[in-house]
Amino acid sequence: MTSDLETHLGYWLRFVSNHVSHAFSLKLQARDVTVAEWVVLRELFDLADIQPSTLADRLGMTRGAISKLADRLIAKELIARTASTEDRRQQTLSLTDAGRTLVPTLAELADRNDAEFFGHLEPAERTALEKTLKEIVRRHDLKTIPTE
Repeated sequence: MTSDLETHLGYWLRFVSNHVSHAFSLKLQARDVTVAEWVVLRELFDLADIQPSTLADRLGMTRGAISKLADRLIAKELIARTASTEDRRQQTLSLTDAGRTLVPTLAELADRNDAEFFGHLEPAERTALEKTLKEIVRRHDLKTIPTE
């Protein structure tokens, strides 16, 4: 007998994840930011200047992907790329004042999106769900941060 789609936990995880991600993406679009850009902005919010290669490693992204995201965020004047005074080949990325101001607003959108989808859960249910998902991440040594 061939199992139905609905018998697979992966189906339900993807179903929920797609809807949560899509709703968040729409909220970000209103601010002219993609989910991938949000991830970069949020990571830079807690850091001083960081080399693009280090940022790529932290986020589990390719250097090329970080370069493209950085170019887009620089064009939007949300981050800056600065060359080292000792070695012009060495560059760092950092938030601009506009980027630093925008991140808390975007974080509020993320919080609101979470509340819309998971706010009905009792605290114990939410804790159990989070613990289970983190255990799956740990057990499978998952590293790449979701950006889509």
